[in-house]
Amino acid sequence: MKKNPSIKIGQRRVGLDFPPLVIAEVGINHEGDLRKAKQMVDDAQASGAECVKFQSHIIEDEMVPAAQGTVPGNAQKSIWDIVKRCELSAEEELELKKYVEAKGLIYLCTPFSRAAADRLKKMKVSAYKIGSGECNNYPLIEHIAAFGKPMIVSTGMNDIPAIKKTVQILRAKRVPYALLHCTSIYPTPYEKIRLGALADLQRTFPDAVVGLSDHSLGNYTCFAATALGASILEKHFTSKKSWPGPDILISIDPPELADLMVGTRAIFSARGGKKVILPEEKPTINFAYACVVATKDIAAGEKITMENVWVKRPGTGEIKAKDLSKVLARVAKVDIKKDQQLSWKII
Repeated sequence: MKKNPSIKIGQRRVGLDFPPLVIAEVGINHEGDLRKAKQMVDDAQASGAECVKFQSHIIEDEMVPAAQGTVPGNAQKSIWDIVKRCELSAEEELELKKYVEAKGLIYLCTPFSRAAADRLKKMKVSAYKIGSGECNNYPLIEHIAAFGKPMIVSTGMNDIPAIKKTVQILRAKRVPYALLHCTSIYPTPYEKIRLGALADLQRTFPDAVVGLSDHSLGNYTCFAATALGASILEKHFTSKKSWPGPDILISIDPPELADLMVGTRAIFSARGGKKVILPEEKPTINFAYACVVATKDIAAGEKITMENVWVKRPGTGEIKAKDLSKVLARVAKVDIKKDQQLSWKII
């Protein structure tokens, strides 16, 4: 039997056969404040998280000054101003990685430029998370894939043909990879989530681990995605929704993250299986099933009819309700008392 695809990030195996990896994305919600970033790591861990993700920005290598006139749909300031305010130095990013890993958590980071990718390589990260905007940035994908580390690629704003080109690069480099369905609307209305895309990705890329990078409000869509086979779930995270930050609006807080951790594991445990009767259901069968019983005294030699038998609990008798039709028109071999459960040897 063919194994389900999986990737390994550090010591954590990720795929259909394992509980979903929940990525708590701090991103740049720290606003460039290392102290706040560490608090969010602490709060994510206290909520049960095993993975925390950030973003690596080196603005001069990421964009040109013309970006000072480009304002994202979910912001009031230009993307240049936002990134400049929120970027961390190389020393701060390394300190943050050490802080995360000292707590036993998985550190992930998204590079938004070649220089940022090289910085993360120098930091010896265990895997690379690729943002939706870089999914079709094939030169950058090729550059990062050459490092040989697992890559988790978000696919917002990209269709199957565009994703195929990315996957071709990853396969050529023999890089373990995951694809995250994503809708790049902040926040994403539920009717725009399109969870059916998970099946599209699974069908088109059978060697991929598939997941969801979710920008909707709350945990509903992540729970649904888990039931549909998502192996990775990514949500923006903040310690406090009252804090300022570019992605605070679509972020979950510690109680919501704790609920997401518990819920996804419960749903994973419930996923799969076949419609069969479990051995553990036998005690319930004993009282819940109905069996064929006499509704009045039946004399030996008397024919069994609907006038003298019916089905009643408990389910401990030999002839279950499903076999009532097989009893009719048979003859009693012995006297049968009212309310006696019938068996094949007495008819």
